[in-house]
Amino acid sequence: MYRIVKKAELTTNIYLMDVEAERVARKCLPGQFVIVRTDAESERIPLTICDYDREKGTVTIVFQCVGAATQWMAKLQEGDSFHDFVGPLGCPSELVKESPETLKKRKILFVAGGVGTAPVYPQVKWLHENGVNADVIVGSKTKDLLILEKEMEAVAGSLYITTDDGSYGRSGMVTQTIKDLVAEGKKYDVCIAIGPMIMMKFVCLLTKELGIPTVVSLNPIMVDGTGMCGACRVTVDGKVKFACVDGPEFDGHLVNFDEAMRRQTLYKTEEGRAVLKLEEGETHHGGCGNCG
Repeated sequence: MYRIVKKAELTTNIYLMDVEAERVARKCLPGQFVIVRTDAESERIPLTICDYDREKGTVTIVFQCVGAATQWMAKLQEGDSFHDFVGPLGCPSELVKESPETLKKRKILFVAGGVGTAPVYPQVKWLHENGVNADVIVGSKTKDLLILEKEMEAVAGSLYITTDDGSYGRSGMVTQTIKDLVAEGKKYDVCIAIGPMIMMKFVCLLTKELGIPTVVSLNPIMVDGTGMCGACRVTVDGKVKFACVDGPEFDGHLVNFDEAMRRQTLYKTEEGRAVLKLEEGETHHGGCGNCG
């Protein structure tokens, strides 16, 4: 059992938990994720690792209540335990494979949207701990939905907050802030964008136009987390990939976002899964797990 040692509601329906998981904490790296279950019969939920403390043996997760399983998770309190806490899974961020000396020569921009701030944070923190500064744009619909601002401010080289409704920080979408920074003379060697699929799509359209290589993390489309369900199937550079086993990070300029978002919509219904099986033929790989 994996005991919850800290629980906090960051904002409405978004929760943070520190969980005792010594073996995961010992091995995990920024960009990876875990799969949790509240009991032996509950749904498997993949969640990106937000932070970790190797000395205390704890892993931090952040989740938003979007369905029955996450609503049940939100009822857990400090002292309660998860039945399963499996990880680390997925490939670590490409940044951690480079030396700090190399990274210090690069201008890095992170763009986080909504709950995507949680998986951005450990990467920026890792860079900060290794003496590398990175600019960070955090976007939210409103001020009330903003999370981890103080934590991000402590590790980012420069932090830019933007809200869709202009209630806090800069007004408008994250793409407008990217345009503004470039217009102000900022130059970036790489952009890492994590957030809703539609946000990542438009960030990639802009950065391709600006000539900024961009990495996206496709955590939002993962369901099973092991490649068996087929929910996170995505086409990258014309090839079939699965976010949970091949990613979650990919070259954003090569991801077919329109196809991925359409597929997510279809996947939610039995009829939609049947359509996907027909369309994808031999490459469907059983897809939803219910196709036989």
